[in-house]
Amino acid sequence: MLSAKNITKKFSGVTALDNVSLDLQSGKVNAIIGENGAGKSTLMKILSGVYTDYEGTIELDNQAAKFTGTRAAQEQGIAIIHQELNLIPNLTVTENIFLGREITNRFGLLDKAAMRQKTQVLLDTLRLDIDPSVSIKDLKVGQQQLVEIAKALLLDAKVIIMDEPTSAITGAEVDTLFDIIADLKKTGKAIAYISHKLDELFKIAETYTVLRDGKSIESGNMEEVTKDMLVSKMVGRDLVISKKSTLSPSGRDASTVSNDILLKVDNLTLSKFNQNINFSLKKGEILGIFGLMGAGRTELFEALFGLNGTTKIEVENTPLSIKSPADAVKAGLALVSEDRKKDGIIPELSVKKNISLTTLLDLSRNGILSPSKENDLAQKYISDLKIKTPSDAQLIKNLSGGNQQKAIIAKWLATKPKILLLDEPTRGIDINAKSEIYKLMQELAESGLGIIMVSSELPEILAVSDRILVLSEGKLTGDFDINEATEESLLKAAIA
Repeated sequence: MLSAKNITKKFSGVTALDNVSLDLQSGKVNAIIGENGAGKSTLMKILSGVYTDYEGTIELDNQAAKFTGTRAAQEQGIAIIHQELNLIPNLTVTENIFLGREITNRFGLLDKAAMRQKTQVLLDTLRLDIDPSVSIKDLKVGQQQLVEIAKALLLDAKVIIMDEPTSAITGAEVDTLFDIIADLKKTGKAIAYISHKLDELFKIAETYTVLRDGKSIESGNMEEVTKDMLVSKMVGRDLVISKKSTLSPSGRDASTVSNDILLKVDNLTLSKFNQNINFSLKKGEILGIFGLMGAGRTELFEALFGLNGTTKIEVENTPLSIKSPADAVKAGLALVSEDRKKDGIIPELSVKKNISLTTLLDLSRNGILSPSKENDLAQKYISDLKIKTPSDAQLIKNLSGGNQQKAIIAKWLATKPKILLLDEPTRGIDINAKSEIYKLMQELAESGLGIIMVSSELPEILAVSDRILVLSEGKLTGDFDINEATEESLLKAAIA
């Protein structure tokens, strides 16, 4: 259906793609696999008309194709679901889905009723229970991800590119997406599917292409490889994926988790829910928070960080009223938010500037920022967290999603927090980068830092947590020691 041949793309002298080739077949899912920075998203943006300046050729249905933009690619039958959501926050769901392809009546006026009706059909197909007239900004990230999928389904595309489509959805939403993919394959669509979740690739993909450092490494049939083989091809070396016995803090010396209570939360009511939550966090403990979409996980972090009115907590036995993020930071809390693009980075600033944002006063003398201190801080965290960037002066928007996430974590670690709140910290991050973040979490916990981590991935929660809390509709429905927790028991509590 589509062939990309010898594609090369450079950004300011940095080669993102080097002579890459790819074939997508009708009625099949081709998994595009590689670490962050391997060039996956760059290649997909070329195929979908986002980037028009590149070397190499593209053939669609055995005919040479050159896209002058995204509309041209869409008109020739290519749709893309971006990892970084491509939605307009202040427009409604319907307006976003039909943006640029509006339905008009015979008088040339917008046929709002027809567009709303079609939107409702798409939402029903995705089993997404929201009003088509609600603004995108009022939806959670997972719901926005499904709207992005609905946009692509509206097009009668020959080729559908899915860039991390399940990164913000869980459970039933993933099953629904896989059902839709199965239907699309039956109609002869060619699907390029990017994901770091290798388990799901083995469920839905027939073929694979591995990229590494901007180069094509290997292509083949999924049935002929194992997960370990793919990981080895991705990173260019054998990589042992740590199991709970070695990766989990429960495998550390038990003395690293103190009996001292670092954080105590009593009778906390989350926004939109009429339930009280009580829990505590010990020094050196990694507390996992699990729940399905809409369970109140993000709302919990927002409340602790002073984003939804006043929250009363105790930090090291000292009662505090958190009225704002400034209060939270002063109390020793740091929040790595779920949506790094919207809440985590300032895209037009450099990596260095993003890392130093939270500590400008500490880096200044008499109100003047010290360039040497700022440089030292940036270099320390670029080295410690293995952030892949040509230099600390590189604009952070030009980094891969995983490296952007590392820079956000660095920004908050620079505040020397007592409690680190991580909301989906490995969303859209490859296996190797995940491993590095897990090890960092262990080191931080062993130094006495308390960590609360929200994750939609059960294996991740079970791998890194000392203890796991489960939320369902704003209510605490489970509190498990890691030695007692299983996927079955967590899911059972999540749907309680």
